[in-house]
Amino acid sequence: MAKAEIVERTAGPVGELLAAVRVGFVEAVPELLAELDKVQRRECLAALRELRKELRDDWSQSGTDTRGALLIAGAGCHPGPAGAATWLAGTDFGSRDWARHPALHVVVESQPQEWQIEVATRLAQRPVRSWGWSMHPLVEAIVRRTGCAVPVSEPFVRGWFGALSTEYGPRPPLVERLRADALMPVLLPRILELADIGGTLTRRHSPRRGDVWTEAIADLAATGLVDRVELLDRCLARLLRGGKAADQRAFLELLRALDPTPEEYAARVRDVLALLDGLSVIAGHAQEVLAGLDEAGLIEPETLTEASAVVLFRTEKKLVRAQLAWLEKAARRAPDRSGPVVLAAAGAFGHPDPGVQERALNVVARHLAAAGTAVLPELRGAAELLHPAHHARAGELFGAPVGGGGGGGDDPAGGSEEILPPVPGPRPLGAPIGSAAELAEELSALLAAREPEVAAFERVLDGLVRQAHLDRAALLAALEPVRRTHPWQGAGHWADCTPRDISYVVAALAGETPSRRLWDALTGSGRTPLRGPRTSPHGTVLAARLEEAAWQVTANRPPYLLAVPTDTTGAIEPAALVERLAGYQAARITPGQADLCAALLRVRPTAEPEVLAAAEALTSPAGRWLAHWLRTGGLPGQPSERVLFAPGRGVRSRRTYLDRWWEEIERIVVAQPGTGSGPTGPAGERLAPEFRKLLDPTGPSVSRARAVEEWVWRPVPHWVAVLPHHREELAARWLDQFAAGADRDERGAARHLPLLAESGGPAGLALHLALAYGLGARHAEDRTGALDALLVLAARGELDGGLLGRELGELVPLGAVKPTRLVAVLGQAAETGAHRTVWTVLRAALPELLGTSGPTVRGLGDLLALAADCARRGGARGAVAEVTAAAEQGGSSRVVKEARALRDVLAG
Repeated sequence: MAKAEIVERTAGPVGELLAAVRVGFVEAVPELLAELDKVQRRECLAALRELRKELRDDWSQSGTDTRGALLIAGAGCHPGPAGAATWLAGTDFGSRDWARHPALHVVVESQPQEWQIEVATRLAQRPVRSWGWSMHPLVEAIVRRTGCAVPVSEPFVRGWFGALSTEYGPRPPLVERLRADALMPVLLPRILELADIGGTLTRRHSPRRGDVWTEAIADLAATGLVDRVELLDRCLARLLRGGKAADQRAFLELLRALDPTPEEYAARVRDVLALLDGLSVIAGHAQEVLAGLDEAGLIEPETLTEASAVVLFRTEKKLVRAQLAWLEKAARRAPDRSGPVVLAAAGAFGHPDPGVQERALNVVARHLAAAGTAVLPELRGAAELLHPAHHARAGELFGAPVGGGGGGGDDPAGGSEEILPPVPGPRPLGAPIGSAAELAEELSALLAAREPEVAAFERVLDGLVRQAHLDRAALLAALEPVRRTHPWQGAGHWADCTPRDISYVVAALAGETPSRRLWDALTGSGRTPLRGPRTSPHGTVLAARLEEAAWQVTANRPPYLLAVPTDTTGAIEPAALVERLAGYQAARITPGQADLCAALLRVRPTAEPEVLAAAEALTSPAGRWLAHWLRTGGLPGQPSERVLFAPGRGVRSRRTYLDRWWEEIERIVVAQPGTGSGPTGPAGERLAPEFRKLLDPTGPSVSRARAVEEWVWRPVPHWVAVLPHHREELAARWLDQFAAGADRDERGAARHLPLLAESGGPAGLALHLALAYGLGARHAEDRTGALDALLVLAARGELDGGLLGRELGELVPLGAVKPTRLVAVLGQAAETGAHRTVWTVLRAALPELLGTSGPTVRGLGDLLALAADCARRGGARGAVAEVTAAAEQGGSSRVVKEARALRDVLAG
């Protein structure tokens, strides 16, 4: 049946309108509305509101048509403009662009003009919502038709700007359309206040002149249709405000299109000076403008000094060289400015690039005579920041020795003091959660966290067991709001088990999970609600703990868990575990297998007689196991070592995604199987299979890289807390993830290096190789994690700088670690005061880098410069043969210069 027939069969004008709305007969709404008086419209409005509620979940095509008719009818039935504006702004109408529909415009035009203006004013203030929903076409039509004041709110300006930027098909150039637009004089200056418009502002729609916003605005300003002075001021203000790089570049293009005269720039010299501290391309333009103004004599001479103080502090060598060239020209034009010029040039003495320092020293040398002796004291002080290679020349120029010396040996007394962070101590986990309400609050925060902390997870898991033991009914009542917000999503895990799966325990508490009998059957097949096909060994252990806790809160309900750490690393103090098991023994409670295994792997090794005696006094099977565990030292740390591949095993493929091709022969780290009391010995033979698998021998890293399943695993903090005394084994198993941060630009793994550094156990080859990859990670936050780990290991006396340096010396020539990243992160370590630590690492790396038979490693000069600075500040002495050989080569390359400087420092 046609829509018109449905409407005709409905009695009464109100019924006809409602019928038309229900069938989505949009075109009929204006005519049917015109037949209603005020009372009938009010009556109809109540029915429209009910229909709107019905349509909340209907996103079919018919539902979309009904929404459009509903929107238009509601706009016409609202007597007041405030209600009409609220109705029109509803985001549930946003499945189609109804703001352009002729029927809506007919309905709005039929209202009094004051009503229309008020609706437009209110809609113009409302932000643009999801799905691109905007009433801008309707508001703009009202503004143009009524001639009311043009709204200047951001939503309206953005709508006007967007409408002009998205027109397609044959049309005049943008500048012509703007010239004919009555709203342009008011709105055009306002677009300079909008964010995220850089791409649109510079997008050219055709090769015609004026068909890009920057050219169109400049043309309109040149013809006087918009205020040129206002545009200049707004453009400079926008550049000073900062923002995204794309926006900054777009507004710089606009500024260049406006082409300010030197006089206009001179009148705004303070603004131009401030731009020197902005984006590199912005600073370069400001520098070029200021240099031209200085040459024309339009600014004060002191402006050069102010500009130099900002630019010479920047790291971009192009900007610094241009600033030194400006200083040189200024001194040549006016020799009486030589004093301020040489003092300003000395600001580059502390630049990280020794080549820039040399250029600055050349500028000072050429104009020192004209500057006079009054500047020498200040120049001598600045010269202390120079690279050691320039000390001798600076001393001759300034008439006094530059740079300090040190004692002899590699650990001299004459160097600057080594500054390392305080040794981090264990942070207590805190008192157990004391009430159901407190538990509900911490559980909600845990489930909402992106990456829950170990302490938060362990406290909540223990709290669930404790509170279920005390009062299960009260606990359920307190957790009800959390269960509604974070429900258990059911079985069928595909990826790894995570701390957020603690909601499974909450669901079990409420009776929403399978019975224990079914769990046992599932476990026998290797699949459980928390163990999917891609679950990692660490995730399997976590799943075992959560599944056991889910059973405990519903069945035997122990008073607490054994495996709750006593500090945030995941470790358990042996005295605390002995006390917990004594409590279980007194209450005749049998510990859960997963809980006890996790506790044993976490307990801190000890030789304290009192603790061992208290453990020996336990008589329960679990107590006797703990006593034996402590007496025999538990699971010993397993070393990592390199293994060699036999030829012809398919590991020599090049540059494939799954093969780390440079590790084909000797870059493999593998954890060896334990002996004695290890996983297969007396102390570990009773561990549950999930826990024994944690310390199984690993395969070679190339073979592991081929196992695609492992690439879905990413280390997370609770993995470290599972084995808080076995960081070497953990580093060996995660080596591929750490390496991927350096050679495949992946993100995240190296952020966990500080956790490994703060954990216990040996720090051997695997941990240092993981640290080497972390120092070369692509992303800055990962390198920061590696830097923190480096300093923590150094502060604890556990860093083998020689081992780390040798690994870096092999990784850099292979391209696995880029020297620019390594220089940046080791430079940060040196800036904290760890000069001797950095020198120890670089001293071991440089022989490999300088002795390579291939082409010179790119960035080697920067590494040598950093090594020379750290050796000087740390007072290092003692020749390095490869450095001496590089220094004795002919030529004036950067590597040779820096090698000579380092050789001289080491020679004292």
